Amino acid sequence: MTTASTTPRRAKKAKAARRPRSIIKNLDACLQCGYCKDVCPVYKEAPWESASPRGKVYQLKQLYRKSLSDYFLKAFGREVELNQEFVDRLFWCTSCGMCEVDCHVNIPFPELWEEVKAWAVESGIGPLDPHKLFLERVREQGNPYGDPREKRGDWAKGLKLSKDPEVIFFVGCTESYRMTEIALATAKVLTYAGVKFDILGGEEFCCTSPLLRTGQRGETEGAARRTRAQMERSGAKVMVTACAGCYVTTKRDHVKEIGPNPFKLMHISEFVEQLIKDGRLKLTGRVDRVVTYHDPCHLGRHGKVYDAPRNVIRAIPGVRLVEMPHSRERSWCCGAGAGFKAAFKDSAESIAADRVREAMGTGAEEIITACPFCTLNLNAGAKKAGLKIKTRDLLQLVLESIEASVRVDGAAGKGDKVQPARAG
Repeated sequence: MTTASTTPRRAKKAKAARRPRSIIKNLDACLQCGYCKDVCPVYKEAPWESASPRGKVYQLKQLYRKSLSDYFLKAFGREVELNQEFVDRLFWCTSCGMCEVDCHVNIPFPELWEEVKAWAVESGIGPLDPHKLFLERVREQGNPYGDPREKRGDWAKGLKLSKDPEVIFFVGCTESYRMTEIALATAKVLTYAGVKFDILGGEEFCCTSPLLRTGQRGETEGAARRTRAQMERSGAKVMVTACAGCYVTTKRDHVKEIGPNPFKLMHISEFVEQLIKDGRLKLTGRVDRVVTYHDPCHLGRHGKVYDAPRNVIRAIPGVRLVEMPHSRERSWCCGAGAGFKAAFKDSAESIAADRVREAMGTGAEEIITACPFCTLNLNAGAKKAGLKIKTRDLLQLVLESIEASVRVDGAAGKGDKVQPARAG
């Protein structure tokens, strides 16, 4: 088991910056009941009270009480301090939001943790070292992986993109550089449905979700303004994304920074559901398989999108959807969120393995999800635990149905649409 402090180090301290009122107002509301602790995935992984949601709130309360005595502390030449041990525990969190679901006094925990992380960063004692790389790379190359900005659209070479798009497909960093098979499946489905779409390619910039979830806020306003300017230049009125993190960041955090989006934002599961309802996408190819659906934390608890992915799955002939005991609002986390995997890889994959075991208990042959991080980490968790079940993205399942219909019908016209068409 990997813990939040994997190697000994000197307890670094820093004078605490002024606490935002949004942190202070939630502290006294906590009843210290412990319901949040029982559902926390990282507490299950390393059951220390100081790493549980309740324990973190308790520590914050103690810091606040000390700050109320600032006048006397200053008289003796002392200041309230944050230490590295507390910050380590603070980042021992996936921001999954289950603590909020079970909170009896409705503390908005994911928002609270982001506020506290930002406070730690402002105080000069956060984030953790792997998270600092996110900021450096986003500033240099526009993505947290540090891959060349100009290669962001390389996955789409050969696609027929529209110069007068109805939709912009915002691909996101992970699908542009690491999970390109999901981006390609999405593009093929849009092409088959006759959707005129374009991508931003090298002009696309990180939505800043990895930065926000690790307390690094300075880049978000600029990213939001850049994306809006690109949307305006494109002429498209709709933006779709297949990344749950990009979806909730654009929907919520960009709006907090600069106001309502002037375009319609849809997760690809919502858009495909609408295409099916409108008759623009007809899924006739059979996929005889039992699948279970994993709700990504960002798309589900944070974005409130539960039905669209399930409706798309049920629209595919031959597929039988079975639910896990923990689903929808109570879905277990995959373990990859909020920079947790970057800092605590082994524990992130152990959390994923638990989720995969639950999926296998349903009798499903395959796990379907709608987030590239979930796809990546659930497969890593399965491999680590020696479990023989694969996780795929929803759009890969949709494409499988389309390609099955092309093979059965011998419809050359549709077959041409499925394959990437040469531009020009």
